[in-house]
Amino acid sequence: MTVESPSQASVIPSRKIIVAIDGPAGAGKSTIARHLARHFGLLNLETGAMYRAFALKALRAGLSLDESAGLESLSAKTTIHLAPGEGENRVFLDGEDVTRQLRNSEVTDAASRVSVFPAVRAWMVCLQQELGAKGGVVMEGRDIGTVVFPNADVKIFLDAAPEVRGMRRFEQMGARSSTEPMRQPEEVIRELRERDQRDRSRADSPLRAAADAMLLDSTGMTLEEVLRAAEKIVEEKLASRA
Repeated sequence: MTVESPSQASVIPSRKIIVAIDGPAGAGKSTIARHLARHFGLLNLETGAMYRAFALKALRAGLSLDESAGLESLSAKTTIHLAPGEGENRVFLDGEDVTRQLRNSEVTDAASRVSVFPAVRAWMVCLQQELGAKGGVVMEGRDIGTVVFPNADVKIFLDAAPEVRGMRRFEQMGARSSTEPMRQPEEVIRELRERDQRDRSRADSPLRAAADAMLLDSTGMTLEEVLRAAEKIVEEKLASRA
């Protein structure tokens, strides 16, 4: 899911809103968030990139990804900043633009592992709340509508069958220039299932849909259909609050 429709003018309330998009890995959250941000004139904040940036720093430092103490200490010495970029956010780790280093499989897997620790998540939630405190944002991740912004104006839980998400991720990996060896679809799907298990079973802020979230299952939908459905959810929510 990489195609993005042109921005169109939309009428939104003068008060700044928060749109929360949650869902498992490979569901297309980043694509939908970018589109909604452009369509409704909001700022897109990709929280998954923040976790990947921190994971990159932990890898560089040679820290164990399975011990909380070292990671908690590292977080106290870490700054992460997001800025609008061409097609996606630019991610700055301690002032360094690391955007291009955050999509390889090692960093992605490391992000899933460091995110299970309550201390790391508490620190990251504070950063995310600071970024979105003034509203006017689309924020996507795993626990935006349940933990980060439980009072978000619009909540969408984006999902799809693991096999579909795995194939999308496989195709994305093939489309990007990378020094990583090509892996088989079955391996990508297996890793995605493992990440689903970690995200859904962690003790702190497990992946789940907020009670008032709108479920959008894209398993049998085209990208254009998903984009239109997401737009409709936001428009209807905004109309009900007008």
